[in-house]
Amino acid sequence: MTVTIDDIRAAAESISGEVVETPLVRSGGLSDLLGAEIYLKLETLQRTGSFKDRGALVKLKSLKEKAAKAGVIAISAGNHAQGVAYHAQRLGIPATIVMPKGTPFTKVIHTEAFGANVILHGDNVNEAEPFADEMAAQDGLTFIHPYDDPRIVAGQGTIAIEMLDAVPDLDVIVVPIGGGGLISGVATAAKALRPDIGIVGVEAELYPSMYQALSGLPPSSGGETIAEGIAVKTPGELTLEIVRALVDDIVLVDEAELEAAVQVMIEEAKVLAEGAGAAPLAAIVQELERFAGRKVGIVVGGGNIDSRLLASVLMRGMVRAGRMARLRVTISDQPGTLAQIAQRIGDTGGNIVEIVHQRMFYDVPVKLAEADIVVETRDESHIQEIIAQLAAAGFPTVRLDDTATRNP
Repeated sequence: MTVTIDDIRAAAESISGEVVETPLVRSGGLSDLLGAEIYLKLETLQRTGSFKDRGALVKLKSLKEKAAKAGVIAISAGNHAQGVAYHAQRLGIPATIVMPKGTPFTKVIHTEAFGANVILHGDNVNEAEPFADEMAAQDGLTFIHPYDDPRIVAGQGTIAIEMLDAVPDLDVIVVPIGGGGLISGVATAAKALRPDIGIVGVEAELYPSMYQALSGLPPSSGGETIAEGIAVKTPGELTLEIVRALVDDIVLVDEAELEAAVQVMIEEAKVLAEGAGAAPLAAIVQELERFAGRKVGIVVGGGNIDSRLLASVLMRGMVRAGRMARLRVTISDQPGTLAQIAQRIGDTGGNIVEIVHQRMFYDVPVKLAEADIVVETRDESHIQEIIAQLAAAGFPTVRLDDTATRNP
């Protein structure tokens, strides 16, 4: 069993007008930052916020009338779930979705909003699969696999046709890898149209299942990742063979790189991407020399990131960039002291975000107290300027990022 460019062209015709032909846009900000010509395939603009709309629709439209009437079941960490649920609702097909227990709330809510019956089971998609298989057999449902299905692969491959129609001379396409459906389709189409084009896959370091399978290494996937959309412990059989034949390399990126990529995508490209969607950017940042001066297409696979998680990513990014710092200031416990500190910080241009005044639980003399102050700053040098100004005014100050909290 394999997938051909003819299959992908047929898939493109099948879904034409029913999914978004998303733009491939050059990002000036990322291009300047990375020293390459960076083009973003914005699958975030699909109705459900990810590329999964494509494969799901191709598969659903292939069902016979009896199977469609009985209904379908799928397993997903969120994006495949939404793609199946949305298009099943459009086509009048009952849908049940089994999602891992840790799936972000936003993905669960959106899937239910598309009319699907959502069941939370297991810690990841691989653990959910046996449960879904049992339900499918019991209730006569058609199982819609998230990646290991030729029609799913063909649907995802339509992305590459659109990319090369828009920018025919791309040097390389960088694609996130979970179970391998997306990169299998993209590689199949791209290599058929342009045999010399490079295809680079990206996996989360905590879930290197495709890399390990190709390298003959024992599986080790597991852990909490910001890129839950590609947190797959076992690649597909079909996708493994396609990747083995057509993908040039796989890059592993760690959690800090993924988190930073989400932030950089927002700040430099003005694009909201979830962890899996930002993974290709993380790979490029990790290996700048490989991509320097080349025309690079990035598949931004999805933008369905939990709002709370996104807020945390952005705030942590400010800390890493020196634009937010937590200071501990030793003060005399008397009226007006906090006002003096606030005045000193304000005079330097710092903005106090939060302040906690603690008298009882720190190891300081009874007539002293300590204030923990979160300050918004311009950069690292500004933080040091604020610390120096406070110290010069008689308020000993340490940055808590650089020192252990006393008596925790």
